[in-house]
Amino acid sequence: MKSLRDVSVGQTAKVIRIHGEGKVKRRIMDMGITKGAEIYVRKVAPLGDPVEVTVRGYELSLRKADADILEME
Repeated sequence: MKSLRDVSVGQTAKVIRIHGEGKVKRRIMDMGITKGAEIYVRKVAPLGDPVEVTVRGYELSLRKADADILEME
């Protein structure tokens, strides 16, 4: 499985599946990250947390734990 953390800076990837459950999955989906959404990785902090991405035309910062539950194409 390739997660969002495996996507390099400057690349775009498509969400295949969200592996979280309950409130975590709902929060991710409320931010606009759903199956089929394209995510562009803008920046990664020096220690890898957070990851700055662009989703559906807006910028968003995700924690490592949130990026790990996103299975990417």
